Amino acid sequence: MYLHGTSKINTKGHLEIGGCDTVELKETYETPLYIMDEALVRQRSREYMEAFRASGLNFQVAYASKAFCVMAMCRLVEEEGLSLDVVSEGELYTALQAGFPANRIHFHGNNKTPEELEMAISANIGCFVVDNFTEMHMLQAIAAEKGLSVNILLRVTPGVEAHTHEYISTGQTDSKFGFDIGNGSAFEAVELASISLNLNLLGLHSHIGSQIFEVEGFQMAVERVAGFSIQVKEKLGVVFKVINLGGGFGIRYTEGDTPLKVSDYVKAITDSVKQSFGGAYAQLPEIWVEPGRSIVGDAGTTLYTVGTSKNIPGVRKYVAVDGGMTDNPRPALYESKYEAMLANRANDANEETVSIAGKCCESGDMLIWDLDLPQVNSGDLLAVSCTGAYNYAMASNYNRIRRPAVVFAKDGQSDLVVKRETLQDIVSGDVIPERIAKQPSYK
Repeated sequence: MYLHGTSKINTKGHLEIGGCDTVELKETYETPLYIMDEALVRQRSREYMEAFRASGLNFQVAYASKAFCVMAMCRLVEEEGLSLDVVSEGELYTALQAGFPANRIHFHGNNKTPEELEMAISANIGCFVVDNFTEMHMLQAIAAEKGLSVNILLRVTPGVEAHTHEYISTGQTDSKFGFDIGNGSAFEAVELASISLNLNLLGLHSHIGSQIFEVEGFQMAVERVAGFSIQVKEKLGVVFKVINLGGGFGIRYTEGDTPLKVSDYVKAITDSVKQSFGGAYAQLPEIWVEPGRSIVGDAGTTLYTVGTSKNIPGVRKYVAVDGGMTDNPRPALYESKYEAMLANRANDANEETVSIAGKCCESGDMLIWDLDLPQVNSGDLLAVSCTGAYNYAMASNYNRIRRPAVVFAKDGQSDLVVKRETLQDIVSGDVIPERIAKQPSYK
């Protein structure tokens, strides 16, 4: 397993993250356990800020909180000077409860409810990314009723297809997101927004997908968005102050993944902006981006305890752990690949090839197929790397399995940032109607 960030093998032969021995973390917090390398999260955040400062352009880097949204994470990215992207009332509430400055919050989503719009307007957030005409009309009406003007970006689909999984590719024409540039709906949206009394149109938003390893897609998106912006300026006299180019910057999950450095992505984008807008815009627009996975993805490790195993001669050996698709649904959803190691026996030589199964009652609950490990024993600790993005965020209580705890590890200190769910938490929302209520037979 490739060791990211501060991860290393200590003198005991144990995996260590943020100066914390994972065997000791298991004793303190139990498993499954999400471990976040705090120093690496901060490093990635700073790489974006430094790369944009070097470009000379005005900018905002907004952490896409859908990747991993807890109050401690909101506080961390605020300390690093980032803005925050949210897509639901729950993410917005988390940010506000954490004390994140509302004027640095951007609200996304293709189906924002009236209640969510009300909540965000009342909180005086910085910007709404408007996804469709229905939302635009609702937002205008609510803002008018309150006698306010709200900042908006219009999300557009530039017709750029990123080389990624179809479920996480969003910039193509056939997408549930945004106004299409090619069919004229984006131009119509600009016309409507520019004359709406309670909407302050700042500019455009474009996002082409996720887990992208090359710059060509971003460069093409800039060219398409710039061409559209120039057309809007010439025909409507509307000049965009902000161009948001989304996120989607890839990370290394396995040996075959080849992401670029943060500075390479940023330089390609900012150079394209200067080239594409420079001749038509007296002042270049402010550039916003929304990295999520690339800030937290490789900073996360999930620690499991090995339980049972099943050997099918001539076929494979299954090794089961105490988690699975409830704490990491990505292999089942996207056929995502991961690397892993025995955290308590990190220096032992590999002796067998096994497949890591989760504990859910589903044949599809498989975390890793064909993984080379030392001879695996019940009670061993399995560490799966690069689980910082879309793992805790997508965790569920399927089979009524409790969601794991989350800790931040840094400089030899571990801090609990999400408590492990209790059995009482599992039933806390349940209600038994009086007509079928009985005294429980088990206590």
